[in-house]
Amino acid sequence: MHPDAPEKRKLMDKAEAIVAALGGADNIVEIEPCATRLRTEVEDAGKVDEAGLKKAGAFGVMRSGTVVQVVVGPEADTIASDIEDILE
Repeated sequence: MHPDAPEKRKLMDKAEAIVAALGGADNIVEIEPCATRLRTEVEDAGKVDEAGLKKAGAFGVMRSGTVVQVVVGPEADTIASDIEDILE
């Protein structure tokens, strides 16, 4: 096993949990990293589970209509990349 494999798996698990808490892949219109956040746009803001996002490791969640910013820390780029892989 590659030495980084456990850490990569942990981030992929976090990405999958964030996708689920954002209402699933079909609910995500766009996602991009922004410093320590994931800036997302969702179809239905009512499907977003803030408690689920925090359980997945988010430090905070800011919402404005269908725009949801998920504060995940310095791993935002990696998590966004993993989420983009999930969305494909």
